[in-house]
Amino acid sequence: MTPSRATVRLIATDMDRTLLSGNPRAISPRVHTALTEAARAGIRVIAVSGRQPYSQATFVQDTPLADLGIGCNGAVIAHLGTGEILAEELLSPEAQIALTHGLRRVFPEVKVATFRNGGNTVRAQSGYLDAVSGPQAPWPPDQREVALDEALSRPAVKLVAAAPGVPAEEIYAAALALNVPGCEPVVSGASWLEVARGGVTKASALARVATHLDIDRSQVVAIGDNINDVAMLRWAGWGVAVANGTPEARAAADHVTVSNEEDAVAVVIEGILGA
Repeated sequence: MTPSRATVRLIATDMDRTLLSGNPRAISPRVHTALTEAARAGIRVIAVSGRQPYSQATFVQDTPLADLGIGCNGAVIAHLGTGEILAEELLSPEAQIALTHGLRRVFPEVKVATFRNGGNTVRAQSGYLDAVSGPQAPWPPDQREVALDEALSRPAVKLVAAAPGVPAEEIYAAALALNVPGCEPVVSGASWLEVARGGVTKASALARVATHLDIDRSQVVAIGDNINDVAMLRWAGWGVAVANGTPEARAAADHVTVSNEEDAVAVVIEGILGA
């Protein structure tokens, strides 16, 4: 049953294949209106993504989401309007090195990039920057190609790994099998593996934000589509998967709504405001 406006204080939405739709990806007019109406009703709305805050900010300016947000799969909490980094969880160089070399034994052509300074500093192996760059951001990141040792030399909020012709899901399975201490591997629907510090998920960051806002988890609605959303969908008082979500996301949710291309986030919000 859809929760009522009186019982919901926070709506957390994933971005790619959930909030965003169309080609190029964007927030549709209907979703923009729904986000605005939720904010007017006193409901906090936040974007929770595997993207870095600078990349999240590209899509959310002039919406209520240009405020407190969660990036890098829970490793960064930032203000998506100003770019201020409010908190970050760091993956140690030792964990980065152990996982990368373990993956290279399975997939010799794997390449990695690491994100530091709240995701604003990118250090990638040669040839990888095409995979981590995107639309012009409100505050462009510092992106450089470096030797592997340099890429893995400092604590990072996220490590990504990809190999030509290898699906991200295969690299994810290998990372799970390696079971490197201090690593939290996930996939998000992108073509690369994403790794945060062990125990860091969208759920752990959302719990931290909810505590800061004095909001109980029972008052939180989370919307997502992929494996990196599963923990958040399970943690929230009401977890909603989009129809285009993975089997793992749909199984973790309390409810399955329409697809992102059918304005899923708007449908959820409209239901709550009308309940």
